[in-house]
Amino acid sequence: MYGLIGKIRSVPGQRDALASLLIQASSGMPGCLSYVVALDAAEADDLWVTEVWDSSASHRASLSLPSVQQAITKAKPLIVGFGERFETKPIGGYGLST
Repeated sequence: MYGLIGKIRSVPGQRDALASLLIQASSGMPGCLSYVVALDAAEADDLWVTEVWDSSASHRASLSLPSVQQAITKAKPLIVGFGERFETKPIGGYGLST
């Protein structure tokens, strides 16, 4: 499996709109086992996205999906930048089938 945890900084006041867009765009991605969007508890404009994929190849392939490309286009004006980014190797857990 392949995991990715990343922080996204939204335009001030647009975090909820960005979160909603990310959540809507996350369905139907082949190979995606988990996609969680979370509010940063300390920073009012930051989000954390935690992804688990069956492989890094599935993650890369998802970036070419028309629905994901459309979501990226819509999200760009709402994003100021990105913070920390961590790649992981998930081994299991609640809600993940291996």
